[in-house]
Amino acid sequence: MKMNVFLLSAILLCSACSEDDDIIKKEDSMKPDTEIPAGNNGGANNSPAENIFTTKSTVDDVISNPAFGDFGYLLFPVDRNVSRSMTLADISSSSVYVWYSHIQPEKTVEIINRLYNDAMAGNQIFYRMYSDAEIAADPSKLDTGLFLFRGEAGKPFAITNAGGGFMYVGAMQDSFPHSLEISKAGYSAFALIYRPDDPYNDLARAITFIHDNAAELGVKADDYSLWGGSAGARMAATLGNSSYLYQLTGRRDIPQAAAVIMQYTGYSTASQYDAPTYVCVGSNDGIASWRTMQNRLQRLSEMGIPTEFHVYDGLGHGFGLGHGTVADGWINDAVKFWQTNMKTDESAGIPPVYAD
Repeated sequence: MKMNVFLLSAILLCSACSEDDDIIKKEDSMKPDTEIPAGNNGGANNSPAENIFTTKSTVDDVISNPAFGDFGYLLFPVDRNVSRSMTLADISSSSVYVWYSHIQPEKTVEIINRLYNDAMAGNQIFYRMYSDAEIAADPSKLDTGLFLFRGEAGKPFAITNAGGGFMYVGAMQDSFPHSLEISKAGYSAFALIYRPDDPYNDLARAITFIHDNAAELGVKADDYSLWGGSAGARMAATLGNSSYLYQLTGRRDIPQAAAVIMQYTGYSTASQYDAPTYVCVGSNDGIASWRTMQNRLQRLSEMGIPTEFHVYDGLGHGFGLGHGTVADGWINDAVKFWQTNMKTDESAGIPPVYAD
């Protein structure tokens, strides 16, 4: 089925849940910011880890640590009421990360310590996408940026987009853990902190920023992947579409993503311009129906677009990495799907893993 994807003013289809309300709107193309803050942009940090943060550490302990400069507050949801006196155990809760489940304090601690150790090893862990002039003109852009979880230099990169119903950015459950695991697989992963009221432009800027500065960032500009859960999956699918990518970046030199990795969303638009797509969702998800996601992938498959679909029995919404559940290990399947659909990476050609 062919669709007229060139009409960006057409509203994306949505599911019945509040998170999947119509949110995309027609906007002007963006001019890229190519300035990179000074810092060590080398490969992965192999120095001995010093895990100074524990589940008893507070949000203030993290934010006030010099390793996190003036951006530490972006590690936590800026659009949620998070007290600086809360411990890392306290914040690892569905009361903070609304719509999420299976949140593990130990993973929160691992993420913070990983970024801390990278910073202490002299590696830059955070990049602003917008210039000082742009931020001065629109102060909301201050609350955006990319946290980098380094992999091996010269390999393709991933951008991970957390959900949060376009109300807040649930990165600690829905993009930081993914970026951490992707980096362990050898690929650099950028966790995007975006503005909930302008997510698509922020993702477009992130793609542009990384593409234009790939050499300095130590990544390959081609064969990248876009990841997302819930609202973030909607973002990944939209910018994974080559027509929307051009409309939102205004750049024809930026290649389409090699793969889009989506979790639990009601996004249902499908077109011949979409990227190869991997999907996983729980059978008991009351927000994003697994049938909606499966139907979309079937339509993509009929267009000849590679897909892979997994539904996990008994799981609800927002399970993230799914450690300790029936979904445990799904991210390894997703990385293989990405590798299979790379065009130039040496790992291309891995046999595909078919849907459950």
